Amino acid sequence: MSLCTIARRLCLSRPSSGSRVSAVWAHLYSTEAAKDTGAKKYKYPDVYDPYGPMPPPSEKVVDLADRIAALPPEEIKQIAPALLFRLNLEPPQAISGQGFSFGSQGGSGAGAAKAEEKKAEKTVFDVKLEKFDAAAKIKIIKEIRTFTDLGLKEAKELVEKAPVILKQSLTKEEAEAIITKIKTAGGVAVME
Repeated sequence: MSLCTIARRLCLSRPSSGSRVSAVWAHLYSTEAAKDTGAKKYKYPDVYDPYGPMPPPSEKVVDLADRIAALPPEEIKQIAPALLFRLNLEPPQAISGQGFSFGSQGGSGAGAAKAEEKKAEKTVFDVKLEKFDAAAKIKIIKEIRTFTDLGLKEAKELVEKAPVILKQSLTKEEAEAIITKIKTAGGVAVME
């Protein structure tokens, strides 16, 4: 009989209220409780394959791969377009490089393309309150409430945060109308 078993039996035989607690402690520290939990150990595979085991390729596929490998490089380049045409598939779309800077790539052609992008007219505008006269603060708050859904408190807090964007995603005409209203009220607004 092990020492832990004897200690546990002694703790259980006492009639005191603390005997339950000591019995629990004796069980926690016993080596007999931790011998066999029945849990299975997981064995990790040597090589991780996310697609699972695959069957070996057929003789036809091996023969076709050998024939493709024997072709000259010019004919190998023609295989993908021919397969796409034969299987009625669309060719893959080129990934756009817009927004990435690749440095200068090709003389005047690249410069002309950048000039055209700058000339492209902006269709969506934001109105930003730059500054206002302190005497005209109440007029500006009233004017802001006319073209927004803000209450008095929210409009006041918005004006006090100047410079701040008042309204976003407007057409050019709407933005100009709001700017003229703010200017007549005594503020300075700009279109972004």
